[in-house]
Amino acid sequence: MAEYAVLNTGASMPLVGLGTGSDGALPLDRRKAAISAAVEVGYRHFDTAKIYNSEGFLGEALKEAMEAGLVKREDFFVTSKLWCSDAYPDGVLPALLNSLSALQLDYLDLYLIHWPIRLKEGAIQNPKPDELIALDLQGTWRALEACVKQGLVRAIGVSNFSSKKIMELLDFAEIPPAVNQVEMHPKWQQRLLRETCKKANVHVSAWSPLGAPLMYWGSPEILNNPIIKDIASNHGKAPAQVVLRWGLDNGASVIPKSFNKKRMVENLDVFGWHLTDEDHQHISGIEQKKNIDGSFICSPVSGPYKSLEDLWDGEFGL
Repeated sequence: MAEYAVLNTGASMPLVGLGTGSDGALPLDRRKAAISAAVEVGYRHFDTAKIYNSEGFLGEALKEAMEAGLVKREDFFVTSKLWCSDAYPDGVLPALLNSLSALQLDYLDLYLIHWPIRLKEGAIQNPKPDELIALDLQGTWRALEACVKQGLVRAIGVSNFSSKKIMELLDFAEIPPAVNQVEMHPKWQQRLLRETCKKANVHVSAWSPLGAPLMYWGSPEILNNPIIKDIASNHGKAPAQVVLRWGLDNGASVIPKSFNKKRMVENLDVFGWHLTDEDHQHISGIEQKKNIDGSFICSPVSGPYKSLEDLWDGEFGL
């Protein structure tokens, strides 16, 4: 199996990327060292965002690798994201330029609208109800298209968009989204969304493909699931490798996050083998995610979305 996805732009994107988001507990020098280690073991696809506060150390590590002659810029695939407070027509270009400056790059391979909402200027995670405002999707997308035409980004896309929102975007997009990056794993299999994106030639990329076992919104439940563990034992693989292989077998790229070199190597070792039809049948029977703390972007008081069901247009947990 190829280790790259070919996007609708014709560009090749490595199917396994490294997520760089962090709760900040790990010192900056260790996070930078982890990126250098990732380059050393073979990672070429790196996923960042303004809100992750990782663009700076990621850019430094990649620059050092290029200056050392280990890799060239064209060997890397770098994704960043437009944060919600910058998601308006006049906010796009300044935000992109700031990301490029932090990353010390001349262009991004992929730039995504992080969430289908807009926040008031200065708002960050866990916004107050009055900080959420409606997104001018068409105007914002036009600004992103202009960035492609200026050569500042090679492809544009979205993150956390439902099937309905993808179709609304496609109604007016001159440059169609190349990627929809969403939470996807055996506890939230995104069946309907994957089918929608496949028909629209929009690649699905999975964030938290292991269920974010170490993050406050995630759980180790997936990696500890008896079905996953049994399949892993049958294949002589780790549970994490089975979960990542499941995502790849379903046509998605996967972006696991680990700053541990041993686990980074393990997460790359997912090629040259497949899950069986029986494996997939068993995983399809895993109960799907039905609840989550929605305080990040959903408010029971005000804002464009009152629940995650509302945000996902009824697709949450499907």
